[in-house]
Amino acid sequence: MNAIEVRDLRKRFGATVAVDGVTFSIPAGEAFGLLGPNGAGKTTTIRMIVGALKPDAGSVTVEGEPDPTRERVRLRIGAVPQSIALYADLTAEENLRFFGALYGMSGARLDERVRWALGFSGLEPRRRDRVSSYSGGMQRRLNLVAGLLHDPPVILMDEPTAGVDPQSRNHIFENIEALKRQGRSILYTTHYMEEAERLCDRVAIIDRGLVRAVDSVEGLLGRYGGEPVSRVERGTLETVFLHLTGRQLRD
Repeated sequence: MNAIEVRDLRKRFGATVAVDGVTFSIPAGEAFGLLGPNGAGKTTTIRMIVGALKPDAGSVTVEGEPDPTRERVRLRIGAVPQSIALYADLTAEENLRFFGALYGMSGARLDERVRWALGFSGLEPRRRDRVSSYSGGMQRRLNLVAGLLHDPPVILMDEPTAGVDPQSRNHIFENIEALKRQGRSILYTTHYMEEAERLCDRVAIIDRGLVRAVDSVEGLLGRYGGEPVSRVERGTLETVFLHLTGRQLRD
């Protein structure tokens, strides 16, 4: 059974077609990347998968369940949004306890998951500090674990390293690699090629709401990366994206 199946997903906002027939599937335990520039349709696709936005057409299935708006389906999903979804006037621990309560946790179970989240994010020493005093990278790390408190098997991350410092970015990478080793199914959106290469088993290149290609990084480079440009370097995902879309990734 696939962790996520998306079939012919479509969404229009007025005259703008944001998602135009997107189709892909993510087997259980795979880290799958959506690689594309801002405005490509990545976030809109994520919002439809979690049930926050109703598609105009198409279907989303999460672990065999066809309706992501149902509570039992949403509890299978951990969503890490691109925007920081934290309360700045609360401490890290207070934020985590609040979000844990929203997931229906209490007592010893909530205590256990809060301890896990603080340790996993490396924020245990700052647990009683208000989030407003955190750096952007620290807020990103807390934002990530807040979406994982309920221990979900399916995780959706929408550009989780946007605007972070190198130390926090590397910490987030290590977190994601640890989740992969645990067998979690991950959908990861980014416009950074090195992130897709490091973290994802397969990548879908998306542009203007269309999926242009889906394959492993090696498969994409083999098909679209062009001839070797030196003895030690083949084409990159930037080359692949340019070949498939006719434009640079970060335009």
